[in-house]
Amino acid sequence: MRRVLFTLALMSCVGLFAQTKTVDSTTKTVDTTRKTLDTPRVYKSTFDNAKEQLVEITTNFGVMVAKLYNATPQHRDNFISKVKEGFYDSLLFHRVIKEFMIQGGDPASKHAPDSVKLGMGSAQGPMIPAEFRTSLIHKRGALCAARDDNPTKQSSNCQFYIVQGKRIDSATLKRNAAQIQKESHNPNFHYTKAQKEIYERIGGTPQLDQNYTVFGEIISGLDVMDRITSIPTRPGDRPIMNMTMKMKLLN
Repeated sequence: MRRVLFTLALMSCVGLFAQTKTVDSTTKTVDTTRKTLDTPRVYKSTFDNAKEQLVEITTNFGVMVAKLYNATPQHRDNFISKVKEGFYDSLLFHRVIKEFMIQGGDPASKHAPDSVKLGMGSAQGPMIPAEFRTSLIHKRGALCAARDDNPTKQSSNCQFYIVQGKRIDSATLKRNAAQIQKESHNPNFHYTKAQKEIYERIGGTPQLDQNYTVFGEIISGLDVMDRITSIPTRPGDRPIMNMTMKMKLLN
């Protein structure tokens, strides 16, 4: 399985694909494989979507609470299923890059020795079709799906990342919007006034917008993420101490 790269617009590459590709100084990475069907299927949710699902993520450094967006039902339902079956318990945040993101969910990371290269693992089952929404951006705290470089930008069915990012000035956002318009062949794409204010005030990684699916956000415990990104890392961005996770549904 290939290691996933975040394609950051003129970006810095870090691993969001399952493993990593190297990109220029402004790109990063994430995880997965496989291709999507040309004919879109009607998706039928397994879960009640009347309210947003909350998920508690417990780490060595404290607890984060995430809410999952109903606007991305396939990613939401996949994540809920994994949490319910205990899939993420004892897995690691195996890739950490300060001012970018923390990545986890590789099943091979469970009790993995320090010498093992992580980021290429996947759960059983197909990848998740991309669910890009212009209303959902890679702001600080965004919960997003890793992927490999498959042409349809399908997501890993287990690996995810949480955005730390940094503050973005208006000129950079303008360039990024132009890049998205070009690459997505959508000349109407633009950031709203509220989205610009978010990126300028709290930061994020807009280079990943419309390239990786955002399916939730951290609503409590962002300081825990900041503590995780402060851990020194080995080559390959794996923290020198194992940062484990345990998850449960809160509602």
